[in-house]
Amino acid sequence: MSETLEALERQLDDRDPAARRDALNRLAAMLRAGEAAAAPGHDAFNMHCHSTFSFNGYGYSPSGLVARGRLRGLSAMGLVDFDVLDGVAEFLDACALLGMRGGAGLETRVYVPSFSERVITSPGEPGITYHMGMGFVAGRPVAEAACLAGLKETAQRRTRQLVGRVNTLLDDIALDYDAEVIPLTPAGNATERHVCAAYYDKAASVFPDRDRRAAWWAGKLGMTVEQVEKSLDDAPAFHGVIRAKTMKAGGVGYVCEKGEAFPLGADINRFTLANGAIPTMTWLDGTSDGEQCIDELLDLMTAEGVAAVNIIPDRNWNLSDPEVRRVKVGHFHAFAENARRRNLPVFVGTEMNAHGQKFVDDFNAPEMGPLHGLFLEGALVLHGHTVLEAAAGMGFVSEWARHHLPDAGARKAFYAEAGRRARPGAPVRGLRPEADPAEALRLLS
Repeated sequence: MSETLEALERQLDDRDPAARRDALNRLAAMLRAGEAAAAPGHDAFNMHCHSTFSFNGYGYSPSGLVARGRLRGLSAMGLVDFDVLDGVAEFLDACALLGMRGGAGLETRVYVPSFSERVITSPGEPGITYHMGMGFVAGRPVAEAACLAGLKETAQRRTRQLVGRVNTLLDDIALDYDAEVIPLTPAGNATERHVCAAYYDKAASVFPDRDRRAAWWAGKLGMTVEQVEKSLDDAPAFHGVIRAKTMKAGGVGYVCEKGEAFPLGADINRFTLANGAIPTMTWLDGTSDGEQCIDELLDLMTAEGVAAVNIIPDRNWNLSDPEVRRVKVGHFHAFAENARRRNLPVFVGTEMNAHGQKFVDDFNAPEMGPLHGLFLEGALVLHGHTVLEAAAGMGFVSEWARHHLPDAGARKAFYAEAGRRARPGAPVRGLRPEADPAEALRLLS
C-alpha cells in the first residue's frame, strides 16, 4: 500500500468529521482513477461492526470501516454502535460513495421479564439480553426520539458512576470523567473500554518509570508484578486486564443491576419499527439457561416484533478446546437452522469492539461453509431493506411489505433479491409506494 493510501486511512479515522469526509472523497477519486486498487470482490461481509461512535478496537470510524471493507473487496458491511445512531448517516454516505452494500443500526441491552430468573446473553445478569435495531436510514427526523436520547443518557450515567467507583481503588490516577474520558469519543458516548484506555494512559503519565508502574498496578489489581509485566506493554491487552479486574464481577466498579434498570425489549422494538428499521434479536452461544430454552425465547421475541437475528460466529466455533467447540458448534448450527425455518434473516459479523477481533469472518472454515448462503442472504436483505426504506418507506417491516408480502418466506426472498439488484449509491428512480414487488425489482435493476 502506498504511503498516500496509508495516510488517507489514518485521516479516515480523524476526530474531525470534515477531515474524514475529505479523505473519503480523495479515496473515491483514487479508486475511480485507478490510483488505488481494491481487492477482487468476493462474498465476504461483516454486518456487525462497532465504530468510534461507541468503541472500535482499532480506532476505526464509520468512514474508516467502509473504506477498509471496500479496499479488501468485501461485498457488504453493517454498522452497529451501542446506544446511539450518531454514525449512521456517515456510514451510509460512505457506502454510497464507495459502492458498498450496507445497513446500519444500534445495539443496547434490554430486560425480558419472563426470563428474569434466567441468564440470556449478558453473563451474570438474569433477564438481561443484548438487543438490536438494524436498517435505520438517514435524512429523516428520528421518531420517538426520547427513547433514543434515553438510551444514551442511561448508558452515560452508568459509565460515569462506574468511574466514580473505580476511582476509589485507582485513587492515584483518579479520572475526571468530563475532562479525561469524554474527549476520547467523537460524540460523547463513552464506554467501559474508553475508561480502561484513559486509566492506562494516565498511569503511564503519573508513573513514567515502568518498574514502579508495574508494581503499582500489581498492588491495585491483586496481581504479581510478573503477571502485570506479561501484558503491561501491550495496551489493548492491558486494557482488558483493567476491565476484568475492576469492572466485571468481583471488581470494585461492578454493580449487578436489576432488570428494571433497562428498557423493555418491546419498547426498543417499538422505537425501531417507528423508524422503519428491523427489530433484531441477538444470539450468544446457546449455553446459558435462557438460550437453552431457545424456542420459548424466539416465540416471545417474534411475538414482540423481532424480525431478524444476529450472531457473532467466531465465538461459536473458533475455540481451542475441542469439546467446547463441538458443543458450541452444535448450538450454533441448530440456532441458524431454527432462524432459517422461521424465515428470520440472519446478520453476522465480528464486532471489532475489542482489539484482536477479526475484520471479517472466515467463511471458508468448515464450521462456516454450510451456513454461508444463509448469512449472505441476511446481508443482502439488510441492503435491500435499506435501499427501499430510504427511497420510499418500503422496507422489510413496512406496511408496504406486510401488504404485498404477507408470507415471511416470500418477503425474505424478495428483499434478498432487492439487495442483489440494488447498486450501492445508485438512485432509485420512479419508485412509489403504489408499486408492486415485481415493479420495485424492475426499477432496482
